[in-house]
Amino acid sequence: MSQLKQEITLTSGIAQLSTTLMGTGLFMIPAIAAGIAQTLSLWAWLFLFIAICPIALTFAQMGKHYPNAGGTAFFVRKAFNARMERAVAGLFISIIPVGVPAAVALAAGFLQQLLPAPLDTPVLCQVITVALLVLVNLAGAKSSGQLQTVIALAIFTLIVAFLWKGDIGAQDLTMPPLDSQSVWPIASALAVMFWCFVGIEAFAHMGEEFKNPQRDFPIAIIVGCFVAGVTYWFCSAVILKFGAYGTPKLDSTSIPWLSEKLFGEQISIIISLIGFSACFASINLYTQSLSRMIWSQAREYHPKSLMARLSVRGVPANATYLIGIVLVISCAFSQWSGLNLEFFLKLANSIFVLVYLLAMLSATKLLCGAQRVLAIIALVLCCGVFVCLGWSMLYALGVLSVMLLPWHKWRRHSQHAEPSNQES
Repeated sequence: MSQLKQEITLTSGIAQLSTTLMGTGLFMIPAIAAGIAQTLSLWAWLFLFIAICPIALTFAQMGKHYPNAGGTAFFVRKAFNARMERAVAGLFISIIPVGVPAAVALAAGFLQQLLPAPLDTPVLCQVITVALLVLVNLAGAKSSGQLQTVIALAIFTLIVAFLWKGDIGAQDLTMPPLDSQSVWPIASALAVMFWCFVGIEAFAHMGEEFKNPQRDFPIAIIVGCFVAGVTYWFCSAVILKFGAYGTPKLDSTSIPWLSEKLFGEQISIIISLIGFSACFASINLYTQSLSRMIWSQAREYHPKSLMARLSVRGVPANATYLIGIVLVISCAFSQWSGLNLEFFLKLANSIFVLVYLLAMLSATKLLCGAQRVLAIIALVLCCGVFVCLGWSMLYALGVLSVMLLPWHKWRRHSQHAEPSNQES
């Protein structure tokens, strides 16, 4: 078997993207943004959604015209060359040791509240989370999509319950006035909030598995981004009304704090379960996309290797096992090193934004007409965000520079040199 199964429907595609975008972000970013910009964060969410639209629409068009498990790496190859493709593939894979463990740690934090002693240790909860990720991915894209549809419904139900129990009215949803003093707090909040729409590039790897990629993939991206944007906006309104922001503790526990305030302590287990499920859904898509990236590269350049094989369920099982092993090692290292979560998130964010930037650059060459104009606008926006990353963007540029070195040519040269040495 050398082709992935086309099992993803429009509904499951929307659920996968929306839960990925909301996953880890919903439980910390609205409170952090409110602490930075207060009520102006409502404007910041609106501006972010407007800014993300050109990027999302461009990814939608690229996935429609070029559905492939290689995602952005495949787009780059079509626009430039195979060397750039391998570099981008390596860039995306470099997220495994820095980005995914940070998200695993967040999910494990909720899992700790659900497990009894002695299973509730941070490292063991992270290992259990990784094991669950591997199992769900081995079940196939169809089963994974069904699970994430259930998780999406749970998240939406929670936010609706907040709006109802919190008695959110028109006065709570009124946008504050804007003036010249509003620019800086809104811009500062946007720099943090971009994390919430990281995930579109990972979804691009799933295009090959849609039943009807030309029709459903663009719709899934557009609707998924809209659903996530609306959910974030209403969640922020509730957080602002009840003042669930302003301290480091509230930044990471605003949702559990609101739940206890509105519904009582008896709902804490349900909130922990939803929190774990939401974070798990976000990591799940990345695990899927990374395994497909490894598999697509192996299929293209090493078709007889173990990584190029698919299971009977049409899943790149060996690539999934490899990611699981690397994640366990990375999680153990992060616990041992004592480096904080924010450090790993900044490194991962630089990789994500650079991947977005390269995808938009490819789109300016591959798309035509109005779609190309939209891609140019998206490219400019990505460049602006990348510059705002500060020191962390040097990490992404460093990784890309290493990946662009002619490793393939050097390896081929050494292979030719070995027989010559043996003859002499």
